[in-house]
Amino acid sequence: MRRFFRIILLALVLMIVALISAVTAMQFAIHGREVNIPKLIGMTPSDAEHVAAASGLQVVVERQFYSADVSEGKIMTQAPQPGTKVRRGWGVRVAQSLGPQRIALPNVTGESERAAEVNIKRRGFDVGSISQASVREVAEDEVAAQSPPANASDISAPKISLLISTGPELPAYVMPNLIGQPLGSAALTLQDAGMNLAKVSMVIPPSADGQQGTQVAGSGGDLAASPAPNPLLAPNAASMIVSQTPAAGQKIVAGSAVSFEVR
Repeated sequence: MRRFFRIILLALVLMIVALISAVTAMQFAIHGREVNIPKLIGMTPSDAEHVAAASGLQVVVERQFYSADVSEGKIMTQAPQPGTKVRRGWGVRVAQSLGPQRIALPNVTGESERAAEVNIKRRGFDVGSISQASVREVAEDEVAAQSPPANASDISAPKISLLISTGPELPAYVMPNLIGQPLGSAALTLQDAGMNLAKVSMVIPPSADGQQGTQVAGSGGDLAASPAPNPLLAPNAASMIVSQTPAAGQKIVAGSAVSFEVR
């Protein structure tokens, strides 16, 4: 029996030793594949690839920038930073210098969006972000501003962002309450505010059978081509407004169309 326990104990010791050896070998294998990122800044991409390959790493040129401090073709920045510990096969992202800017930025303000894009790309630049805003005294679809501005130097990237005008912003008003006013005076109020009288509908009094309807006049109160059921009920300057569209209190802009029902 004692011999049996000795065999069991020996087997357990051997299993523990084997387990420790396996864990140690695994840690060695894992850490043995880790390398430190070398410093690639200041190298050409070709030289950087050779240095990185010696450590089992790859170099990826992601972006290019103009720089007055770093010579053309040299690496300006890298990620991860030098000294960072990574596994073999990792990719190091770098940015390459285009050298000092040699081409003046074009002035595209006042051009259409399409013409500006063509002009920018023809000069070897890229179009950055495009924003839109209402700009006074700048026509719709014209470039109101650009960033960087024309003839700027020492820019960080060959991209030009544009601000496109959506045209002058129209004056805004609050729709007044014209119900109860004569059509003639209401039409003059709209004309003074730069509004358009779109449609005038005449509310017809109930007939003998109790039915009520409307007859429609054209823009400015002119009757439509089809004859009114009762010419005596055609809208005129003295007709009283009983409803309006848009309703009172709504925000409208110059040139908006307003319709009335009159009695």
